Amino acid sequence: MTRQRISAALCLLTLCCVLTACGAPGTPPDAPEKANIVTTIFPLYDWTRQILGDRADDVDLTMLLDNGADLHNYQPTVEDMARLANCDLFIYVGGESDEWVEDALKGVSNQNRRVLNLMDALGGALREEELLPGMTPEEEDEEETAYDEHIWLSLRNASTCCQEIARALEAMDIVARQESGIDEYCAGLAALEARYRDAVDAAPLHSILFADRFPFRYLADDYGLDACAAFQGCSAETEASFETIAFLAAKLDELQLPAVLTTESADGRLAETVVRTSGRPGTPILSMNSMQSVTAAEASSGAAYLSIMESNLDVLRRALGG
Repeated sequence: MTRQRISAALCLLTLCCVLTACGAPGTPPDAPEKANIVTTIFPLYDWTRQILGDRADDVDLTMLLDNGADLHNYQPTVEDMARLANCDLFIYVGGESDEWVEDALKGVSNQNRRVLNLMDALGGALREEELLPGMTPEEEDEEETAYDEHIWLSLRNASTCCQEIARALEAMDIVARQESGIDEYCAGLAALEARYRDAVDAAPLHSILFADRFPFRYLADDYGLDACAAFQGCSAETEASFETIAFLAAKLDELQLPAVLTTESADGRLAETVVRTSGRPGTPILSMNSMQSVTAAEASSGAAYLSIMESNLDVLRRALGG
């Protein structure tokens, strides 16, 4: 969204807030207010509801990207900005895809709103976007340093982020530490992280190949995995170069990998081309879920960060020949 469009939306939002302040007829003036928490994407939403535990029903928790919109293509609506203006706590990733946030937060003054940028919280754990050998580069290279924003795909990062969310909820008196689910949830994250570590240690291979974007940089780094991929994690490119396809096909042959990986949003055509170009026809194509487009309906139906990461472990184990 351009700054001009955001500014126009903010003007309309200001008018809406003035009208809302007048109060709706019949609304009890002493009606109890719930804490209002807004998150951008599913992992943040799920972490927050797990930490809230039994207090989740006492909070209005909203996921902005609730209809399957991709994080990289998201453009906030006036309705979304109104949610930000009226919330008590806003939790977001903080990468390049969230550049709209700064303008949106300036739009309407809310001195009581707390904002939690999780990339800021991770500090030295952040990794720069990396152009791996063979990758198709962006048409226009960025001059500024760009950090990989897919922080949630590391269980270690997830634990740090959850602790930050728990501290924010406690500081705002939304849920006390002893009432929250933070300790139990972080224990679950640690247990799954140990299973990942054991699976990688036991695997005969330690290389993965993504015929797709590569949002799993943090996960690969956590366990010392070598990776090659068609595009960077936040790449807007959709067509791989001939050189990239040839490179990936050669790597598939050289490393004798048992599978080619994609993300959940891929149509599989690039992966199929890589397999056909290689000398290993019939190599299975497996999908790992980057959780960038999980919907609110899926969350309501039981989708959970931990269960998705467990499924990703099963896929990773197969991709490493385990």
